[in-house]
Amino acid sequence: MMKKTTFVYPIYIATTPEKLWEALTSGEVTKKYHFGLQVQSDWQEGSAVKYLLDDGRITDHGHVLKCEPLHLLSFTWIMAGDETPREQPTRVTFELQKMDDSTVKLILRHEELLETDFVYDDNTFEGLNNGWPALLSNLKSLLETGRTLPPISVDWDN
Repeated sequence: MMKKTTFVYPIYIATTPEKLWEALTSGEVTKKYHFGLQVQSDWQEGSAVKYLLDDGRITDHGHVLKCEPLHLLSFTWIMAGDETPREQPTRVTFELQKMDDSTVKLILRHEELLETDFVYDDNTFEGLNNGWPALLSNLKSLLETGRTLPPISVDWDN
C-alpha cells in the first residue's frame, strides 16, 4: 500500500465569509484567480464539481462530499489526465473561520495524496504544494485589492 499524505495550507484574508464563499463557489469569480478556470456545481452533496477552461474542456472534477455555506466545502478531486494509480480520489476541503469583522482564516486541506503529487522545485507551479499557494495568494489579492497577480502561464495540454 502506498503512503498517503495531506497538504494543509492556511491563509488569512481581509474579507468576509460571504465574499470568500462566493469566490470559492462562483464560476465567474474562480475564473479571475484560478488560472482562468471556471468552477461549475450546484454544491449539493453528491453533485458534480467541474473546473472548466474557456473552450469547455474539464481540467479537474469530482463530487461534493459536504457543503456548509460560509463554513465548509469538501469535494473529491480528480485531475484530468492523471494516470496515477489511486485507491480513491483525492479530497479537497476549504474551511472558513471568521476571525473578526474583517478577517477570515481559510484552511485548505488536500488529502489522500501520494508523494508523486508533490514537486520539489521552487520555479514551478506544478505539484499541489506549488499550485495551491499560488492560487490562494491570487485569491487573497483579488479579495483584498480587487486585482489579481500578474497572469501565470499554465499549459493545460501537458
